[in-house]
Amino acid sequence: NPSSKKVNSKNILSFISPKDLKDFGLIPEILGRLPVLSYMNTLDKSTLRSILTDPKNSLIKQYIKLFELDGIKLSFDEEGLDYIVDKALEFKLGARGLRSICELILNDAMFELPSTNRKKLNVDKAYISKKLSHSSLSVLKAAS
Repeated sequence: NPSSKKVNSKNILSFISPKDLKDFGLIPEILGRLPVLSYMNTLDKSTLRSILTDPKNSLIKQYIKLFELDGIKLSFDEEGLDYIVDKALEFKLGARGLRSICELILNDAMFELPSTNRKKLNVDKAYISKKLSHSSLSVLKAAS
């Protein structure tokens, strides 16, 4: 009996049907053009961290290269990277939110440091927290 199966409320979207979408308000003409219904799980902390640092062209590697072009050695500590991921999770921004957060954190430094004598920037949790506290986090929340 299918109704006797336990439904995991965290996975409820996996049970969605065209009838559910019709009941929600989508017109049948649109539903008829959607031959496959699918859903996506939200990204977890380890996946977001991997997206931030692992690929050949990861965000962190891109920023390191951009700063390198101006002769500045950019580095991130582990706690700082985890903090970026935590903020993306907190504001439910997903992988695209990682870029928004990095922009808020590094934008000022990208424009100000090349005109100074500073040749190193280490981004840690304190630096990130300071930069995010001076920004409008509601803008990030609206992006989700």
